[in-house]
Amino acid sequence: MAMPVARATPPRVVLIGLGPVGLRFAEELLPAISAGRLTLTIIGAESEAPYNRVLVAEYAVGDLDRDELTIGDVAELRAAGAEVMVGARAASIDRSTREVTLDDGRRIAYDRLVLATGARATVPALDGLERLGADTSGLDDALTSGVCVLRSTEDAERLRARIAPGARIVVLGAGVLGIELALLLARTGASVRLAHFGPAPMPRQLDRGAAAVLTAALASAGVEVVPHTRAEAVIARQSADGVRTFRALVTSDGRRIDGDLLVLSCGVRARTELAESAGLRVGAGVLVDARLASWSDERIHAIGDCAQVADRAPDAPDAGSGGPSGLIGPGWRQAEWLARALREELDGVAPGAFVDEAPGVVALKAEQVDLVAAGEVSADPFAPVPAGEKAPGVAVWADPQHGAYVKMVTTDGALTGFVAVGLPRTAAELSVLYARRGELPADRSLLLRLDAAEEQVPRPTGRDATVCVCNGITAGAIEDAIGDGCASVADVGRCTRAGTGCGGCRARIAELLGAREAAAA
Repeated sequence: MAMPVARATPPRVVLIGLGPVGLRFAEELLPAISAGRLTLTIIGAESEAPYNRVLVAEYAVGDLDRDELTIGDVAELRAAGAEVMVGARAASIDRSTREVTLDDGRRIAYDRLVLATGARATVPALDGLERLGADTSGLDDALTSGVCVLRSTEDAERLRARIAPGARIVVLGAGVLGIELALLLARTGASVRLAHFGPAPMPRQLDRGAAAVLTAALASAGVEVVPHTRAEAVIARQSADGVRTFRALVTSDGRRIDGDLLVLSCGVRARTELAESAGLRVGAGVLVDARLASWSDERIHAIGDCAQVADRAPDAPDAGSGGPSGLIGPGWRQAEWLARALREELDGVAPGAFVDEAPGVVALKAEQVDLVAAGEVSADPFAPVPAGEKAPGVAVWADPQHGAYVKMVTTDGALTGFVAVGLPRTAAELSVLYARRGELPADRSLLLRLDAAEEQVPRPTGRDATVCVCNGITAGAIEDAIGDGCASVADVGRCTRAGTGCGGCRARIAELLGAREAAAA
């Protein structure tokens, strides 16, 4: 991954994809572009300004305006010297001549090519479900009327047009995004049923107890959970003009789940078609090494949900491992690292390996349900321990009647996994301890007292505590921004990027703003 330090012309970097990850990569390169040290050409398939896909559900239900999704200004990129092509699609990559050919025939030469093509929603094979050809963005297939996914603003607008009090909406898939969407829809007054394949929601993150408490909390919030749903077909009604519209989801055991709308939230898969056609190795994503360079061509890189970071090996790893997470934070960290590596190479510095050390904390961003989970929580506190082995420490507290549950797993006293439902303050403290691999107090019940009614809401633990996990922004950085004049959550976001990812930390940013106002009063 060595780029010459001195050359007659600046290195030509071409970026395919102008979503949140591609935008972050471009922004990190702007100083080098402005200085004339390299050139950047951006190819973006969508014609609109870059926007935050993580928040399209909030846009769909009317919680956010379209302008609030926008995260980048194409005019600013161009003013800094980047060439930006929006509404343009890359048709092929010629590795021998190092050129990208667009669908209109234009050819763009590169010295380094960065793929940030993201992921598409997984659409299960269901009898009766039509794929009606590409939508107007040219990115995904349109589906039978009344069936949609939720990845783009166009998807959100289709959903928005059908949301109404009393509307019967079926959400298929009970991962984090499916649950968040179901809760948002329930707040609109819609009748929501959340159907999923397994016995419990969020099976990758939750143990049995947490899943049971979550299911009850969802029911209280107006979301009916329908487990053990192996979806097999859709029933559609055909109108006089020949348009088929969704009416019911049919399961393999013959059950029928009626609805006016079916939203598929069945995970995502990397967009690797362009890479595959160029002969690049692909597993669950474009296979890249610890320098985010393709196994097949060190001049080509992949970041975000289209990438699978794995050690080089003769055979591709299991396609089911290391695939797209659907989380924005890991992609942003890859974008920042790669941009920094390219800048360092211009100075003749060999970059080190990319290591994503941020903790994998999963939180539901929902007003009705508080849930945070991290690490491995399947350990059974009552399981027998084989001779010679040391069992992990497991502490569990449950109050299902009041929607509260916490499980903490430790190794040699250090927190290695936890799940907390209905205990937001305990969850906040556990998140900090998990990120630091800190030790739990000997008396675990001390943590539960954080959520006692008489306790004050705790400030993030110290200035070094991470508030915005997506961007790695600390409480100290936010406090400094507030001290410099930021007076709102949006101001803090513009100054520090905190709160511009999944949005789950906005309440904590508001708390810090409120604390500063109270101190000044």
